[in-house]
Amino acid sequence: MELKNTYTVIGLMSGTSLDGLDVALCTFTKNKNKWVYKIIEAKTFTYNKTWKEKLQHAHLLNAQEFCKLHVDFGKFSAQAIGQFLKGKKHKVDLIASHGQTIFHQPHNGFTCQIGDGAAIAALTNITTACDFRSSDVALGGQGAPLVPIGDKLLFTDYDACLNIGGISNISFIHKKQRLAFDICPANLVFNFYANKAGMPYDKGGKLAAKGKINQTLLKKLNALSFYKNLKSKSLGREWIDEKVISPLEGESISLNDKLATAVEHSAFQTARVLNHFNTKNVLITGGGAYNKYFIERIQSYITCKLVLPDDKTIQFKEALIFAFLGVLRLRNEVNCLKQVTGASKNSCGGALYNI
Repeated sequence: MELKNTYTVIGLMSGTSLDGLDVALCTFTKNKNKWVYKIIEAKTFTYNKTWKEKLQHAHLLNAQEFCKLHVDFGKFSAQAIGQFLKGKKHKVDLIASHGQTIFHQPHNGFTCQIGDGAAIAALTNITTACDFRSSDVALGGQGAPLVPIGDKLLFTDYDACLNIGGISNISFIHKKQRLAFDICPANLVFNFYANKAGMPYDKGGKLAAKGKINQTLLKKLNALSFYKNLKSKSLGREWIDEKVISPLEGESISLNDKLATAVEHSAFQTARVLNHFNTKNVLITGGGAYNKYFIERIQSYITCKLVLPDDKTIQFKEALIFAFLGVLRLRNEVNCLKQVTGASKNSCGGALYNI
């Protein structure tokens, strides 16, 4: 594709918290070596009970069922885009899809995000980029985080960007270099307990705020070896199930107490990173930004400024950045940084399905 100065792209993001499929229509313009973005419109297509259960249990499927779900989720994504674009006159250059992570085991050399890019491209008749993580894993990296290249080129006003989704992750500048990694579990655990209480999520952190922190369990969680390393690292659901949810489930304490302990653990670990790297102003995005109690618990451990932007940025920053990763893929430019993933070299990740 011929290089342009302006691109209109749809970014798709589906996170570990399974809130729904985020669809963001964005423009990116390169002006004097600086990228400027705009989120024109965005919407979350909430998963119904059937889809949520399919995605939650995808790791248990046999090979044939898994392959079918991969294609079906691609078709679901294409249908969401069709609904989203209905009545709009924008000419879309590209769809960039993160997909839904089912397996993430970079230590074993693989990662897997479902949502067939070929199906998306075929049904929308729009060129589609997907599978952004595999190239980096093949190069010995974690395949995550991928957002830092967007933070570096689009969000230059902040020295750190904290995203609180299913997992809390951070991208920041340290000694003039961009670093990033997954910090700890967040909504993936919080929502697990909210679901047990019959709620989709703990609105404002009200359930957690009612609970009592179990100090013994908190100490055990904070002592996990994963937290000793403050450089390239990433988390998968498998680790969270084993190392965090399982110990919480093993305690004979109330649901609210488990939730309060989980929130305190995540707040402590998040604050520990912010303090260690002496961050000054931190942009917070992702669904966890609306968890008032969680944000208060982070703030109680730190002195730096936490900045909550407009709702569109809070909710759709990741979809925006995956749209941007797609632009860089189209241009054959680096969209994955070795210093944040631990790969042997920078790369331009993503499979392209041209239509």
